[in-house]
Amino acid sequence: MSDALIMLNSSTDPDLLVSYETDDDAAVYRLFDDTAVVSTTDFITPPVDDPYWFGQIAAANSLSDIYAMGATPFMALNLVMFPSSKLDTGILREILMGGGDKVKEAGALIAGGHSVDSLEPMYGLAVTGKINTKRILRNNTVKAGDALILTKQLGTGVIFNACRAGVFSWEKLLEILPEIAMLNKKAVETALEFDVSACTDVTGFGLAGHVLEMTRSSRLTAEIEYKKLPFYDGALEMYKKGQGTGSNKANKTNTDLLLKVETRLSNAELQMLFDPQTSGGLLISLPNSQADGLIKLLKERGVNSAEIIGNLVESDDSVRMKII
Repeated sequence: MSDALIMLNSSTDPDLLVSYETDDDAAVYRLFDDTAVVSTTDFITPPVDDPYWFGQIAAANSLSDIYAMGATPFMALNLVMFPSSKLDTGILREILMGGGDKVKEAGALIAGGHSVDSLEPMYGLAVTGKINTKRILRNNTVKAGDALILTKQLGTGVIFNACRAGVFSWEKLLEILPEIAMLNKKAVETALEFDVSACTDVTGFGLAGHVLEMTRSSRLTAEIEYKKLPFYDGALEMYKKGQGTGSNKANKTNTDLLLKVETRLSNAELQMLFDPQTSGGLLISLPNSQADGLIKLLKERGVNSAEIIGNLVESDDSVRMKII
């Protein structure tokens, strides 16, 4: 998608503080000296058959980009694509209820939206947030000596696909859906009590793709300790059984020449680095000396899967991410 944006003219408006040039999570526009609005949009096809859970997951996924910038959402618009001639409108009602409940949990409101008739259902939000211009979190401002923290487990891509294929049970999926649909609200609010250098969320490009968004334009390398990566129960097993996703190959290709694996990994273990996440966690970069304190506070506040997964070190070569 970023290649397609090359033909667009960059804005010269000095109040547009963050745009698409850096692949950041949302756009930021300054209204006053200390206040800016943050704007983003996202929508997905159903990762699960249950319409209410679909609505919750899609809404949390859309809201996540606002949190990744360090902002507070206050308004959202529904984006709905629905095959009205094939599915009962009661299903649409459940989707919208799930999304609405998640937006309410975020402390924001649904102010309208737009719907179109389509061949398959899709749902998401256009979200507007607000932020202090001095507290904007970017995805590419990591610093040498930082620790890297991940706040949710990995593996939603293969688990969702395996559940559709009947290889992963709905009962097992229900056990992890609360974490998948959990807002990144507590995670970012807690992180902002520390000296965060950079932040992004892990979504469709997988862990490796989003780590490289943080380091690609720097002279730093993220050293990721594979054994510290948190995985949803059953995700690695699904790759071992031959399950996968349609995005893994492209996600891996996008990391060529920038990623070096220095520890022995099976193909299944390697695939976990490229598994596309839906409503994934935050990647938070902050001084190493503050990492343990942030982890302790995150877990006290219910962000139970948060882990320190690596460090940022200076580098003279082209490698921007190492798996050790």
